[in-house]
Amino acid sequence: MKRHAAIAATIASLAFVTGAGAETLMGFDTEASDQQRALEIEFSKSLSASDQLAWMRKLSARPHHVGSAHGKLNAEYIASLFREWGYAVEMEVYDILLPVPKLRKLAMIAPEAFTASLTERTLEEDPSTAVRESLLPPYNAFSVDGKVEGDLVFVNYGVPEDYELLARYGIDVAGKIVIAKYGGSWRGIKPKVAAEHGAIGCLIYSDPADDGYARGDVYPDGAFKHETGVQRGAVMDLPLRAGDVLTPFEGADKRARRLDLEEVETLTRIPVLPISWADALPLLRAMGGPVTPQGWRGALPITYHLGPGPARVRLEVRFDWQRVPAYDVIATLEGALYPDQWIVRGNHHDAWNHGAADPISGLVALLSEAKAIALLARRGERPSRTLVFAAWDAEEPGLIGSTEWAEDHRKVLDTRAVAYINTDGNSRGFISARGSHTLEKFVNEVLRDVTDPQTGESVAKRRKARMLAGPDEDQRKDAKEREDLHLAPLGSGSDYTPFLQHLGIASTNIGFGGEGPGGSYHTLYDTFDHYTRFRDPGLAYGVALADVTGRITLRLANAPVVPFEFKAFAESMSKYVEELKKLSQEMREETERQNRMIEDGTYALALDPTKPPGPPEPKSRVPHFNFAPLDNAVGELERSADAYDEARSRAESMDAQTLEKFNRLLYTSERLLTREEGLPGRPWYRHYIYAPGFYTGYGVKTIPGVREAIEEREYGEVEGQIEIAAEVLERFAGRIDEIVSLIPPETEPPETEE
Repeated sequence: MKRHAAIAATIASLAFVTGAGAETLMGFDTEASDQQRALEIEFSKSLSASDQLAWMRKLSARPHHVGSAHGKLNAEYIASLFREWGYAVEMEVYDILLPVPKLRKLAMIAPEAFTASLTERTLEEDPSTAVRESLLPPYNAFSVDGKVEGDLVFVNYGVPEDYELLARYGIDVAGKIVIAKYGGSWRGIKPKVAAEHGAIGCLIYSDPADDGYARGDVYPDGAFKHETGVQRGAVMDLPLRAGDVLTPFEGADKRARRLDLEEVETLTRIPVLPISWADALPLLRAMGGPVTPQGWRGALPITYHLGPGPARVRLEVRFDWQRVPAYDVIATLEGALYPDQWIVRGNHHDAWNHGAADPISGLVALLSEAKAIALLARRGERPSRTLVFAAWDAEEPGLIGSTEWAEDHRKVLDTRAVAYINTDGNSRGFISARGSHTLEKFVNEVLRDVTDPQTGESVAKRRKARMLAGPDEDQRKDAKEREDLHLAPLGSGSDYTPFLQHLGIASTNIGFGGEGPGGSYHTLYDTFDHYTRFRDPGLAYGVALADVTGRITLRLANAPVVPFEFKAFAESMSKYVEELKKLSQEMREETERQNRMIEDGTYALALDPTKPPGPPEPKSRVPHFNFAPLDNAVGELERSADAYDEARSRAESMDAQTLEKFNRLLYTSERLLTREEGLPGRPWYRHYIYAPGFYTGYGVKTIPGVREAIEEREYGEVEGQIEIAAEVLERFAGRIDEIVSLIPPETEPPETEE
């Protein structure tokens, strides 16, 4: 691989920068490793916080949701930057459904009258909050239209176990309107579970215990949620399917077949409305019924009651079910050696509001690395593989822009996409890395090479220090015993979902956090002033994010051997199978214990007086499951992974034709973890190792077919799902063996005569 002369001069300083005798990078030999490290030094020097601040100020100046005038202007501006830097740019437009509010009303009609304001206050201290052009009012996209009236029931976070506890109080939500706190699960789960229990409407509010004054000073004095702040957001059934609700499985272009609205499965079944704690307080204060359990109570100056009533409310929402254009900006830099192998790097550009944190803080990092890479290319350092930078539209209403593009380009992505690298909102603090475990060792290598701007240590070392000081015993053990950080598995919630879980493209999601408070999320107050005061002043961590993801992008693009590795994957699969065994055993023991106490009448005697009054309903016995097929599959996987680990250092001695085949087998290996028919009841999600939980939304379920069959007590489905998951892992192990078979055998050194 040709390297620019200016880079070559830098190699001499590598002993100082990376340490003498620095190990070779994954996928590179010693000489190529030195060249790549020198290239990355030049790349890092070109990253500019001032650039990021200027782009953030411009892109977050006005609200810019998908379909808005400013959303289109932002897309055009982003495209102009890429063109200026030398990328080939396409604006791919999709025609998507976006309901926007026509009517929002909420009133308490008993025991007293109260009308909710449903507005967020303008703040003199932040002039951006007065910029209301294109601003959508607080609402939940993909709620159905409806006008309902009923007694109010408080359901905590509104997840399934909360309803189990309500049943022990003898409280039924059928025919009632529920009020739930944000948090505990993704917002769309709350109306989904409420409707399953017969509720006729759902309110969601942010309690100050979670992100308001109980956590710290509220905006503008501090970062936490203002009393009138409301979290907007989509409530479509995302765990069922992502993307445009009218065009499942195909890109929403002019040729697409569209469902009638009555056919759409992913809309809520009941009307939903988000409100501020200022509007929620009078409603909650008027409620009666039992006092809530201790763990359900928030920080409002009231005694929290469960209801139902006497608070009775009337809720009405109506929407304009309009179709709007979504503008995906796709910028391509063709690879010098392998133009048909693509590294896809994405971050969305649409926001519910001004969006400085979500998504602009991640987008400006992407722009920063794209500009720096383009500068290298102009100096003669074009990447070996093609880079595809994407600024997605319509992420906020349901990962729509990325999903439509992925569905539209499914065939070419299946053959060409090596990996997908995602960012979203960023903050300051500690690195968070999630993704496919085939990328775990590679990503860790990058994290050890990037310096944390606050401590001067590597971002990996700072993360480990936090784990060692934290309360989680497993994390402390990992930090002590493992060289690498675990790459946490991906659920959903951002644009990696269609690539990983629908198409089977190895993916990772990267960001910093833990020290920048997040009280502005999806509110009017997600502004440039809020972000630069509280989240990442000076955007030092914006530069650090660009450094991490840019190095990941460049190494994936330039490595002669695609840097996938399988031992971390095998280790994770073993861990997940053991978790399934533990889950079934713990459920079995707890079910038997509870049922025994219910039958002999001792359950009520054992209850703590602070606990709910009634025993739970008896549950069906948890049978013993045969996990042997999964154990055997994991054993095969471990043997195959060990064989690849032993042989991969010899891969670079292949001839060019064999190496190209070898790399293609490597980067398409993740596809073998999918099944065309998808998961039970949700065929769009095709990955059999990672999926969002059906009742967690964003939260991941690993080996989801098996795990959710156990959790949902569908015991007749469990062993069939074990067999399927084992077949998937065996097929994957077979691919590793095929890859190993292409590597030249180790040669014996020639004998020498004495």
